[in-house]
Amino acid sequence: MKNKRFSALFLSITLIVSLLAFTGCTAGPEEKAPTTGEKGNENVVKEEQIVNLYTDRHYDTDDALYQQFTEETGIKVNIVKGKSDELIERLSREGKDTEADLLITTDAARLHRAKEQALLQPVTSETVLNNVPENLRDVDNEWFGLTVRARVLVYSLDRVNPSELSTYEDLTNEKWKGKILVRGADNTYNQSLLASFIALNGRDSAKEWASGLVANMARTPQGNDRDQAKAVVAGEGDIAIMNTYYVGKMLNSSDPEEVKVAKQVGVFFPNKDTNGTHINVSGIGLTKYAKNQENAVKLIEFLTGDKAQKEFAEANYEYPVKANVEASELLKSWGEFKTQDINLSKLGEFNAEAIKIFNEVGWK
Repeated sequence: MKNKRFSALFLSITLIVSLLAFTGCTAGPEEKAPTTGEKGNENVVKEEQIVNLYTDRHYDTDDALYQQFTEETGIKVNIVKGKSDELIERLSREGKDTEADLLITTDAARLHRAKEQALLQPVTSETVLNNVPENLRDVDNEWFGLTVRARVLVYSLDRVNPSELSTYEDLTNEKWKGKILVRGADNTYNQSLLASFIALNGRDSAKEWASGLVANMARTPQGNDRDQAKAVVAGEGDIAIMNTYYVGKMLNSSDPEEVKVAKQVGVFFPNKDTNGTHINVSGIGLTKYAKNQENAVKLIEFLTGDKAQKEFAEANYEYPVKANVEASELLKSWGEFKTQDINLSKLGEFNAEAIKIFNEVGWK
């Protein structure tokens, strides 16, 4: 009987000791073991760093730059591509629910419209402000130019002596009657060109120019910028109003016919001795409801920096916005030129007036 009592007592003591030992090895309420994500744990789970971009640019150059940005910063660039006006409309429709942190679009007038619709917000980065000249950014720093295109005169090397060319205004001279080729009034590049004339010379002068150009058109406006160059080579007209970027693209096209066309035209920068050649930009803005603002500003800084600016110039035949970055050899071969001395915000401010003038003078 005594042996049985002794055995039971021994088992009880053993059980109690075992429980105390187990309890001593576990963390108490004031001494929690590290969980995933806490400092000191090898299995730290970090939140993925991203920036969401709406863009109407569809170039391999841009995609390569976004990849480079990711490699350098660890920030992934999520891209939604579409047409400029559709992306602006989407931003407006989405409001506070938008996932977009940045908007990239061509033409300063569109960027101005996005600002007027309260879709953008100011950027105060000193890096960006130093990279982008004052005339190539919004007056309130809500958008910034990334690349520059000049709207120039592209002429037939066979039929036009460049010494005959001088200014945009001279295109209304009777000697060019039936020889001018240009896109339609609905084209934003033409709207901005006319808006720049309003800003520089006033509405009456701009209307007089538009009316004179209509009188000298070789055909009813049609097609895109490349089609104007093709029409020059086909003999439909002698001079086309085009963006420099398209000539570069055609010269380096995979389509041999485009290369052939581009080699038969020359590039002339008008108004060198007066108020300068018209320029426009593709640009970027920080969206009003951006959820990844810090990452978004880093991407703007990267795209306006030396490395990206050089890539835009070399691979995409666009002029850099950053003053110390040189243009590509092709662009330099066309010569230096003077640019219009206006802030490009004016292109947006006078856009509606330009459209009215086009309607008044019958520019279709």
